[in-house]
Amino acid sequence: MAVIKAILFDLDQTLLDRTYSLRQFINWQVNFFQLVPQAKKSEFIEKFIQLDANGTVWKDVVYRKLIQEFAIKTYTEQLLLRSYIQDFNKFCCSFADVDSVILKLHQAGYLLGLISNGQSPFQEHNFQALGLAEFFSTVLVSEAVALRKPDAAIFHLACEKLKVQAEQCIFIGDNENADIRGANAVGMKSIFFNPDAKIVSADADANLNDYANLWEIIQKIQSKGFISKIDIKPKC
Repeated sequence: MAVIKAILFDLDQTLLDRTYSLRQFINWQVNFFQLVPQAKKSEFIEKFIQLDANGTVWKDVVYRKLIQEFAIKTYTEQLLLRSYIQDFNKFCCSFADVDSVILKLHQAGYLLGLISNGQSPFQEHNFQALGLAEFFSTVLVSEAVALRKPDAAIFHLACEKLKVQAEQCIFIGDNENADIRGANAVGMKSIFFNPDAKIVSADADANLNDYANLWEIIQKIQSKGFISKIDIKPKC
């Protein structure tokens, strides 16, 4: 079995607790721009989350629909989108124990990399806001490199940047197709992350629900190639 030299991560809902961060941002944006009365704020936030569809819908569409539904006349979708692009990173936070485990992996000599599907430089700014960039040797955002997971080419590009083979990498992500199957297809080991212990992947080499256990999982994948499923309590 190849020696694991590099650990690669997805960003949204893997390192970045995007759901929590997004709710914090929307709450601020509603208050700052006084988009709706306070009595309607919860409804606005939930509608935003619904329209956002876990980040798969770009925010110009989301804001356009919200402006129509909540009869917002003071601000345009372009202005609110500009605020999202400029201000969302100020509310970004990672899942519990991400900081400590990243530091431990770095100090142990593992090469660290990020592969994220998304807009550039928006995703780079969100990642930088987590305070982890100094530990990462490569950061790839799909728009910037014109490649997108699960395309094998973006995984191979990360390996090229890190000067490792795919068999020497573990990829950690929350999307079964883009992250887990994509990584597996090029020969990487994979860890599926979800803060809900009931949601697991049958395709991943391991299921992670608590970053406090990531070190142990990596060592067991290295030595045995198997690890049992565990639980997580997410926090910011």
